[in-house]
Amino acid sequence: MEELSKSQRARIAIRIFKTTADALALRGYYKPSGRSGQTLTEALKMFSPEIYGTMNDPRIIELKGLEYVIDRLPKGIESCTRIILTAQENLDDTSFEKIEPLKRRRTSYIVNEKEICFVISRGLSEIYDILTHITFLNIEAEKIRNQMKSEGGHVTKEWLELEKIVQKGHEPQGSELDQAIWNLSIILGRTYHETKDTYNYLEKNRQEFNSNRGLFRIVYSLGKRADEELAAKENELLVYFTPSLKEMIGHHTYSRKWANTIKEKLVALGLQNRPLHIISANLHSVVNSVYGYSAVNSEAQNSAYGDIYNLFHLLRDREDRVKTYAREHGFHEIPDASGTHIDCQLIDTALLGNVMLHPDFHANLPDAESEKPVILVMDYAFGTQAFEAMDELLSPFRHSDAAIKFPVKSISIMGKAGILPGKKGDIMLATAHVLEGTPHNYIVYNDLKETDFDDSVTVYTGVIVTVLGTSLQNRDVLEKFQKTSWKAVGLEMEGGHYQRAINAAMIRGHISGDVKVRYAYYASDNPLISGQTLASGSMGKEGVRPTYMITKIILEKILNSQGL
Repeated sequence: MEELSKSQRARIAIRIFKTTADALALRGYYKPSGRSGQTLTEALKMFSPEIYGTMNDPRIIELKGLEYVIDRLPKGIESCTRIILTAQENLDDTSFEKIEPLKRRRTSYIVNEKEICFVISRGLSEIYDILTHITFLNIEAEKIRNQMKSEGGHVTKEWLELEKIVQKGHEPQGSELDQAIWNLSIILGRTYHETKDTYNYLEKNRQEFNSNRGLFRIVYSLGKRADEELAAKENELLVYFTPSLKEMIGHHTYSRKWANTIKEKLVALGLQNRPLHIISANLHSVVNSVYGYSAVNSEAQNSAYGDIYNLFHLLRDREDRVKTYAREHGFHEIPDASGTHIDCQLIDTALLGNVMLHPDFHANLPDAESEKPVILVMDYAFGTQAFEAMDELLSPFRHSDAAIKFPVKSISIMGKAGILPGKKGDIMLATAHVLEGTPHNYIVYNDLKETDFDDSVTVYTGVIVTVLGTSLQNRDVLEKFQKTSWKAVGLEMEGGHYQRAINAAMIRGHISGDVKVRYAYYASDNPLISGQTLASGSMGKEGVRPTYMITKIILEKILNSQGL
């Protein structure tokens, strides 16, 4: 029999993980230490995601992966033995503590110290994301437990010292902290400085955002939970999927409510017959690009801010001032009340009036008010949620016994993605989206071209792979997409799902077949280069130029779209 290549084995592992996760959601429960849980564990180990680094080394605790996961799960998850995934639950009127992780928009409730409930409102991608993180934590917990005891079965001196630190209930300082980190580094199989870096990272977030319980307690709780689970079956970690969750999957429950709120707002403002341009993006770059120069006019004309990108650096600390000005000139905010976690903004360009754009910004609005664009900015969707949100948004709206089809003229998708041939800060333009692990491939007739961008940023054009999740990335699979005839330039989670909804809307006659489609991504990471994965941290200031360059070009195409 022909031996499978590394990329083939990795693709099989990804398929096993997805299939198992789908089956478990339908089944209703599983134990990570049980047979089904071990299937997930083996699959995760087999495709060895780049973001989880040394996960497969039994001697070393993966710290960067731990930082990444702890930022995306609620505080206290490391102590829980019962994790509930549910839908359509509003527990705000209970005594349960509501928690949203630092770097993932999801709602969860702490029922008690051992039980946590996730309210799933963003579809299957959110389930895959949570299960991947739980599986990773369980793998690391097993490794920590193995470090607790010597070969003779006795608790090690290092573990007893860690226990003392945790039981004191306050963080050590000075020389005591140095000794505690040194002791912990032995348990973790990491150097002192590696351990201290992660300690400092988590401690900063703990103090500023109350987002976690600190490295000492996290490690201690993971090891203790794994040890107690081995000692008694009643302590086994259980992941439970409620019947309401199974009924919700694929039914667009949250997205339909979200889309209807937007359409009601458009009708209430009398904008339903005006050209509509949809942008999926962050919620700062469009409003800053349109209103920022006028909002800080006296400062913006200072020579230090003559460059448009210097202006955008300036605006990062003036969000309230920009929005106050924008609300007086056609800007409306639509905060999400449905549970999708997708906030929106509306800009009525007919009310821009005396709003001055930066001199580097080129716009030529039509004279007739009826032809002036309406811009809808929607915050990022999450994975498969992108299909549900866009599918509902493009569907006709029932109002006063009539069906309203909004005159959508363009749909622009911009955001961050992993790059394969380049580096952080580069830009990628999609010619097609390939959905990893499925037969779904979508050609994109992208209205954005490399010639639209100046030479201060490197631009790559080609296939973009839509992956199952940020944690479900494998070097061998990605190299296969890059180096074979696919010639992929990047990877992200939403583009293919957006394009599937756009194609469906065209086929069903909900939007015109000549709607302009634009896909542009800036590189937030390169998963093929060590130290440049998502686990290495955010981009910071280096993301400003590519983000605003994409925004500027999209807006110029919209604001010069007469006769489109």
